[in-house]
Amino acid sequence: MDKTVDAMLGQAYECAEDGNFDEALRLYDLALKGEPQNASALIDKGATLQNMGRIRLAIRSFDKALAISPNNIDALLNKGAALHSEQKYRDAIDCYDAALKIDQKCAMALAYKGLSLGEIGQLDDAIKHFKKALSIDKDYDLASISKEIAQELLKSIKQKKSKTQ
Repeated sequence: MDKTVDAMLGQAYECAEDGNFDEALRLYDLALKGEPQNASALIDKGATLQNMGRIRLAIRSFDKALAISPNNIDALLNKGAALHSEQKYRDAIDCYDAALKIDQKCAMALAYKGLSLGEIGQLDDAIKHFKKALSIDKDYDLASISKEIAQELLKSIKQKKSKTQ
């Protein structure tokens, strides 16, 4: 990797972390002029766009990264998260499934898939995915909290059904 591009990417990342998204994007674009095939830069640019609420552009950036590096788990997870935020839950699940084909022990893919399954009403499956994520990483807060919420939802649905029968 070119040292100038590397420095620009480091600076862009710092800007994004500080919430200076416009400057981060400018630096990512400059770096990508020098290295258009840099999948990591495309993923980070996509994440910055997503933080700005520019979801469609973020997805485009993740797609470019995946065209260069089809088995890039970060690109798949980020694209799935962007699709989830667009309420395209089934498309998001496809991304998480692709990530899980590459690494079946990816706790984040399991937890994120659980979130999308929960959104489409598949609470039992969602809980299974949260539990599997927790079996890989017992300290994974997102999976732990989401599992509890899904279990509470499931319990309240079952209680409502029993009252109406």
